[in-house]
Amino acid sequence: MTKRTSAKYKIDRRMGENIWGRPKSPVNRREYGPGQHGQRRKGKLSDFGIQLRAKQKLKGYYGDLTEKQFRRIYGEAERVKGDTGENLIGLLERRLDAVVYRAKFVPTVFAARQFVNHGHVLVNGKRVNIPSYRVKEGDVIEVREKSKQNVAVLEAVQLAERDVPDYIEADHSKLTATFVRAPALADVPYPVVMEPNLVVEFYAKN
Repeated sequence: MTKRTSAKYKIDRRMGENIWGRPKSPVNRREYGPGQHGQRRKGKLSDFGIQLRAKQKLKGYYGDLTEKQFRRIYGEAERVKGDTGENLIGLLERRLDAVVYRAKFVPTVFAARQFVNHGHVLVNGKRVNIPSYRVKEGDVIEVREKSKQNVAVLEAVQLAERDVPDYIEADHSKLTATFVRAPALADVPYPVVMEPNLVVEFYAKN
């Protein structure tokens, strides 16, 4: 098992939730956390613990971003006018790897980061290999011509376990997607409950 795959499953186990809604998640079989003490970790969480968990879950969902990356995005969300939690979700969903994942060009968030890194994606006709690249409304994201027969892409498009949300218009026959608008929390198809308000509380106190 690759390091990235094991990290992905460890996040699920640590949270005790199938945060990507994947059929292969180990949480479907074992609800306790990883490690030899995982089964004993069911104590009541403090307010800090609940807030920390909400932050780890949201951060982990987007391919386990580093704390530095996530903190920087949060700082931007805080500076923008409006609800900080909603702004945070909007900024996270504008990452290029998130859009590639939402458009169902790849099966997982982790695969999306790798797919972008390896230069398989065009934004408005230009190759972009930075997963954190922020797309704008109206941007057209496309799988590069040479990559359109990639087996992983063809399989991902057929995945029945998730749909393309309405803030992205995807054409799977051409493998293109248009980013229509930044979503609100209610628009994002998270398989589990995300609580950005608790993330805001966490950073406000720490």
